[in-house]
Amino acid sequence: MLMALCGSKTAQKILLFLFVNGKCYGTQLHRLLKTPLTPVQKALFRLEKGGILLSHYEGKTRLYQFNPAFPLLGELELLLKKAYTLLPPQDKKPFSCLKHETLWLGAGKETSLQVLLMFWEKLSHVKQLSFRSKTRSKEDIGWNGTGKGEVTVTKGGETILLFQEKGLWHSEGGHETNFSNLFRWTLDRNTELISLEHLRRGVNHPVFLFYLSPTSHHTLSSVDSHLCEGDSYLGKIFCDPFCLRLSWRVIGPKKNEEIDYYYS
Repeated sequence: MLMALCGSKTAQKILLFLFVNGKCYGTQLHRLLKTPLTPVQKALFRLEKGGILLSHYEGKTRLYQFNPAFPLLGELELLLKKAYTLLPPQDKKPFSCLKHETLWLGAGKETSLQVLLMFWEKLSHVKQLSFRSKTRSKEDIGWNGTGKGEVTVTKGGETILLFQEKGLWHSEGGHETNFSNLFRWTLDRNTELISLEHLRRGVNHPVFLFYLSPTSHHTLSSVDSHLCEGDSYLGKIFCDPFCLRLSWRVIGPKKNEEIDYYYS
């Protein structure tokens, strides 16, 4: 789609991956995007030499990200957002790394179903939440802020959990707003999936967000990017030492947002 402008299909993939995830490194792109390593390294070099990307080292890994001083960065991100929203859902999945790359190896003591049930058990005991919301859009910085609240969990048998969330949201501009959300988690042992729905329109009219499946011994990832009214929803949930961390990415014609939920 952008190959003529980017110079190569590899450069196009790199820019889209960075738009969704913010950072990348060469072997990660080689593995997740199923692209030979040498063309990836050459494209990263050209993009950095052209001033579009910056790189730095974390340990022995060289990480790349967009150069905030690139004069056309805002226009480039708008173009990439448009290109991403036009991709078919199945073509969006390889770009949904969401901060932490994970890989289900199918090895060790735990099976994927056992990992799923471990997450389900932890979800059933959630009592509190905090979250951070951030927009990558240059036009709507008022969406940035943090929130904190209580979670009342109601069980609908062995396979349904309702999360009634209430609390206070603080914008970066200093405004405070009460928030209330109702989410439904559903466990399917047969397919080894957990689904997440937002019930803002009531329990009989759920807004489906995504299916989550084990991708490591401590991670569930969205099976595919889900399209809802033009917006793509991607998600991962991590089992951190003291909480469950649910990371969202929402990309659409009018949205370009990140949300990190911390359930404890």
